[in-house]
Amino acid sequence: MSKMQSVAVIGLGSMGMGVAKSCLRADFDVYGVDVNPAALEELASCGAKATSTSAVAFAQELDAVVVLVVNAQQVRTVLFDSGLVAALKPQTPVMVCATISAEDAKAIAADLATYSLPMLDAPISGGAVKAAAGELTVMASGSQAVFAQLEPVLSAVASQVYTVGEEIGMGSTVKIIHQLLAGVHIAAGAEAMAMAARANIPLDLMYDVVTHAAGNSWMFENRMKHVVDGDYSPKSMVDIFVKDLGLVADTAKSLHFPLPLASTALNMFTTASNAGYGKEDDSAVIKIFPGITLPNKE
Repeated sequence: MSKMQSVAVIGLGSMGMGVAKSCLRADFDVYGVDVNPAALEELASCGAKATSTSAVAFAQELDAVVVLVVNAQQVRTVLFDSGLVAALKPQTPVMVCATISAEDAKAIAADLATYSLPMLDAPISGGAVKAAAGELTVMASGSQAVFAQLEPVLSAVASQVYTVGEEIGMGSTVKIIHQLLAGVHIAAGAEAMAMAARANIPLDLMYDVVTHAAGNSWMFENRMKHVVDGDYSPKSMVDIFVKDLGLVADTAKSLHFPLPLASTALNMFTTASNAGYGKEDDSAVIKIFPGITLPNKE
């Protein structure tokens, strides 16, 4: 097997940009793809081999493709609608990191196989900070051969790689169950901080207490800091959790499994989205609570 040298990262949001920069630090030739010109410029200034709104132009140069878009439709757009799959060399591994249903993962893998392109079902977690540090958690499923092909990339971007199994879709299912917790933790954190606001407890004090006590969670510590700062600039949007908790609900329905807490959290995020907060940081779910005054960014 020839040495893996060139990697395209498709989707240069807060997670994708971190993955691309981690690959640069690992001395890959990195090609960046995004519709946002500012993201392309940022990655180019960091030493990317090339950046573009499409990977087709440099498809023949690539040893691997990493896809970090939001949903299954976007995965299909960047791979199939763009013409990329037809332009890639056969056996180029495609690492799909989007949070999608197991059914969508299986269907995308089957369609990639018609072009002789192996897929790793490889959702990720850790947030923008871990992505930038090359310390993501990857929960992946796929053949042993595609794991072996992508090992250099996985080593560059992740500190934890969980091999969930060979069956495509298993990695996505693990991520969906993880997102159940993430969404519920944000919703619960927002509820607690909203109650503190109602009780006239200073939110910076409440935040400090919780982050030094047993009620803390990674999501509380990360997201409720945005509430304390009054800064809802999106790292992960409210609408992302409408989508992800929708996937949780769909997966539970297929398993005939009740989800009392996740269902409530989905309703909270959906309410926030309908109120106009869908493009704000997911911590903006706190804005659905009436009769409270929240900090404003100065």
